[in-house]
Amino acid sequence: MRRTRPWVVVAAVNGLMAIAFGAYAAHGLAGDPYARQLADRASQYQLVHALALLAAERLTGDGNRAASASAALFTLGMILFSGSLYLKALTGPLAFPLFTPSGGVALMLGWLALGIAGAVRGK
Repeated sequence: MRRTRPWVVVAAVNGLMAIAFGAYAAHGLAGDPYARQLADRASQYQLVHALALLAAERLTGDGNRAASASAALFTLGMILFSGSLYLKALTGPLAFPLFTPSGGVALMLGWLALGIAGAVRGK
């Protein structure tokens, strides 16, 4: 029996969103250079971390808790970092500006956890 691979699904959705927002930034935000820059940055980070999420997913099969933490941190980071930049590009200044740096910290911790996951074997 095949098992569901939710982190692959999350990575695929984030990859799709990154490409879609990147295209929107290039065409829909062409008149606002600052908004376009924000959306471009968000799209780049989201796409890179969607791929990193696939790497983390490969290590979760062994019961590697650090890999699972990495996947969760990458997902949280993409939501907070990229999501807040997209929102700022579309609507202007945010009511809660700390979402962006919090997302950046989550992404950094995701890379740290991925490194730990690669250094240890399962459980």
